[in-house]
Amino acid sequence: MALKIYNTLIKSKQEFKPLKRGEVKFYQCGPTVYWIQHIGNLRAMILADLINRVFQYLDYKVKFVRNYTDVGHLTSDADEGEDKIETSAKKEKLSPQEIANKYIKIFEQDTDDLNILEPTFKPRATENIDEILNMIKFLLDKNFAYQTDLAIYFDVSKAKDYNRLSGQILEEQKTETNDPNKKHPSDFSLWFFKKGKHANALQTWPSPWGEGFPGWHIECSAIVRKFLGKTIDIHMGGIEHIPIHHTNEIAQSEAVNDASFVNYWLHNEHLLVDNKKMAKSEGTGYSIAEVKEKGFDPLALRYFFLQAHYRSKQNFTWEGLGAAEAGLKHLYNQTKVLSLKTQDLGLINQEYKNKFIDAISDDFNIPKALSVAQELLKSNLIAQDSRLKTILDFDKVLGLKIAEAIKKQEKIPEEILKLAEERLKMRKEKKWAEADKLRQKIENLCYKIEDEEKGYILTHVRGRG
Repeated sequence: MALKIYNTLIKSKQEFKPLKRGEVKFYQCGPTVYWIQHIGNLRAMILADLINRVFQYLDYKVKFVRNYTDVGHLTSDADEGEDKIETSAKKEKLSPQEIANKYIKIFEQDTDDLNILEPTFKPRATENIDEILNMIKFLLDKNFAYQTDLAIYFDVSKAKDYNRLSGQILEEQKTETNDPNKKHPSDFSLWFFKKGKHANALQTWPSPWGEGFPGWHIECSAIVRKFLGKTIDIHMGGIEHIPIHHTNEIAQSEAVNDASFVNYWLHNEHLLVDNKKMAKSEGTGYSIAEVKEKGFDPLALRYFFLQAHYRSKQNFTWEGLGAAEAGLKHLYNQTKVLSLKTQDLGLINQEYKNKFIDAISDDFNIPKALSVAQELLKSNLIAQDSRLKTILDFDKVLGLKIAEAIKKQEKIPEEILKLAEERLKMRKEKKWAEADKLRQKIENLCYKIEDEEKGYILTHVRGRG
């Protein structure tokens, strides 16, 4: 089955055709590292990770770039307010670099806990000022940008089909500005000068036009151009970035490169909490640290996120996370039983692999792929070793560390296994009384046995005996 992707640019699914056969250039808007990332932000990272894994599973070589915004992202996406990094720096009495280092470290621990693959490159905006200045110079020289006393702006009236991604009407876009010399309310800043409201900016660099710092949008364009080239296959981000950030990226990048910027735009929906927008002010901007403090394995959160499509909203509740953790433990127990009964792995079951590929090839339908995995484990028509080999293969996409969970499993005593096998035999022979006696013996030895269509699951009951 050909891989089909929903492209926000054309608002429909289309067959994926890479720029270069067997390769994918993939960019994701990374975090602004002024604070701990909440689980909604981390859901976006997991969704991109799943897409990265799908491409790799389908034998593409992926060049994946996810940036760190450590300057220039103001409290309003529309170039208003104070730099978020500087606001945090003043509050915590640290330098902007110390703030960035602190929250990048926490973010990378979170992504490791969630088993998110490392990007090919993870550049910081502050490490790419020269590339940003080169793009701004080009835009000024080609009359796509203009300078005022306070900033350098991109002139949106010069952009070709400026709002084709968002579908907005330019004349209806209204944004506030403190610069009376700005030509149009939607013109956006490429470079802020160390003047006016930014006179005391903590992070600034020299430029041919005056000391200052970059706007948020130009950072992504410069990083994409440096690490991936003029045109890329995939650009992913949250739906909130469509009307401003991604629209502006397209305008400035295509003006500089004189080439199409992105072939496939992917946008993930938001995570809700108790069917409301996540809000730090209401105490619902939960972090991975809070997930762990409540006793949950971060991979339970990953399993939770697998259950909703990237283009669908998902509602988080602690009860829902509890159900996801139970589901993950059940999956681990199922694979544990298979591993205990299997000496050597067999062949991957091609029928189920084809179903799995069909699911992930339909706009990265991970919930459907997960259901294929669950159907596989329930099947009693497939040899145990083949089931195990196949689910381990699927985990290259799911990222649930099934092989590691099997290795960490507690070794079940031979005595318990013999009782369980004898009980299974009694059940097949419909000798229910004998089976019940064996269950009682197993429970007296501190193990719980759960019956399944294909056999049973044994779990050590902690605190008993």
